Amino acid sequence: MKKIYGVVLVGCGRIGRQHIESLYRKKEEARIIATVDSDENRAAEFAREFGAETYGTDYRTFLTDPRVDIVIIATYTDTHLPILRDCLAHGKHAVCEKPVAVDLAGAREFVRLVKGSDCKVSVSHVLRYNQSYRTIKELIDSGEIGELRMVRMNQSHRAGEEGHPWDRFLRLMEDCSPLVDCGVHYADVIRWFADSPIVAVGGVSSKLDDDAPIDNYQIMTMELANGCRGYYEVGWSRNVSSNNDKDFIGTKGHISLTMAANREDGVRNKDLLRICYGDPEKPDRLLEVPSIYKDMYRQFCNLVDMIENGGEGAVPTDAVFDAFRAVTLAMRAIQQGRRIVLADEPDEEICEK
Repeated sequence: MKKIYGVVLVGCGRIGRQHIESLYRKKEEARIIATVDSDENRAAEFAREFGAETYGTDYRTFLTDPRVDIVIIATYTDTHLPILRDCLAHGKHAVCEKPVAVDLAGAREFVRLVKGSDCKVSVSHVLRYNQSYRTIKELIDSGEIGELRMVRMNQSHRAGEEGHPWDRFLRLMEDCSPLVDCGVHYADVIRWFADSPIVAVGGVSSKLDDDAPIDNYQIMTMELANGCRGYYEVGWSRNVSSNNDKDFIGTKGHISLTMAANREDGVRNKDLLRICYGDPEKPDRLLEVPSIYKDMYRQFCNLVDMIENGGEGAVPTDAVFDAFRAVTLAMRAIQQGRRIVLADEPDEEICEK
């Protein structure tokens, strides 16, 4: 890194904490100028805990500060685009949480803003930075399991577990469905692993809690141009089990991912990759991968590399939009009870609700 970058965190919640914790001890690389939240007490608490020089309730106060180079946008979805718009207008680089907007019109504006700015923006598609996912990508590309044909992905949360209170999910669902909020990760993963675009989507959904504002359990099916298929299953509910199941199936075997937090053998600092082969004479392989689930620091370094050396970084802007469009159209397919071919769908504003 060529300089120490001045950082402002906007949004002192669960995700904001993960971002700022990753930078707290990197004083030779990041200077935490301010923590910002609509709750002043929470902003002040973060400032004390993470050594920020000041705090506030209005991020715009800091956009004219010459000490500030990077803004981390870790707020609710409906605020991502307005805050990013202001950051770029004031020449500030940004790390922006996903999803980038609440509808396709907003996502298209996001693309226009980023491509029309001299500033750099890194969207938090954090699985691109996760070492286990990067290792799986390398194994698939090397032909370890043959041609990738099927991807099975489940990321469901039972309210009250893993630090996920039901009130938090209710607030998240005011902006977008579980499928859109989390599904952008996994639509991006399947495209990234298969190196092929999604061409058709479908799915089903259900409302599991009477006080949920929308259906809070969804399954999205995906068809890719190269013949790969996959699904993503997600639920935010008091009535589901918490799951984190991932399988990547090829013509010569499959790779299963068990995150460190879900291992039954007590190992909590390494993810487990199990590689199983179609050849019965070939024994399974087990790989233990030291991995940070949400490697926010690696994302920060990616943004700095973009600033200092140019380029789009690990997650190209078009890939962000394509994943968002796929999950948004999947919600339309679910609501209308049909399979949608993406090429046949008008590129118009589509709200995921």
